[in-house]
Amino acid sequence: MARKVQEINAGSMADIAFLLLIFFLMATTMNVDSGLSRMLPPMPTDVQVKGPDVKQRNVFIVLVNKFDMLLVNGQPMDVHMLRDKTKEFVLNPNDDPNLSEKKMDNIEGLGEWPVSKGVVSLQNDRGTSYKMYMTVQNELVAAYNELRDNLASEKFGKKYDKLTAEEQTIVKDVFPQRISEAEPKDVK
Repeated sequence: MARKVQEINAGSMADIAFLLLIFFLMATTMNVDSGLSRMLPPMPTDVQVKGPDVKQRNVFIVLVNKFDMLLVNGQPMDVHMLRDKTKEFVLNPNDDPNLSEKKMDNIEGLGEWPVSKGVVSLQNDRGTSYKMYMTVQNELVAAYNELRDNLASEKFGKKYDKLTAEEQTIVKDVFPQRISEAEPKDVK
């Protein structure tokens, strides 16, 4: 007499597989790519909205072409000079009519203080390398960081990142980071 082979109960196998799947999804860490914390411009619409009028002298135009060459206010420039030129544009220490205007603002904690009306306009070609784009971004942000550090050291005796939130707001009011990024174009 042949003995009948017992079947294995596989009814709970699906439950076990599902629980394992959930366990591994919950226990796995996801690497998140780091990048720039920038607000991207909104998608263009059919309706053209005119922005605020800005005098030409208050715009610091930084162009990067597909060959990673830099053109600043119509002049070729090495990327290593960009930080100092940006600081000079924002500060305009000698009231040069070709650099940004300043207006006197009442800054809480400092009183009347000259604040630049300048805007840095960054435009790049679609063919610009990511490395060059990031290098230019870093130089522009570093210029504002150095200006803020210098003011923080002068007025509060410590670096910007060591200031209280209130003191940081005061310094940001003097040097607001105004970097405008235009949509990439095909620049020759």
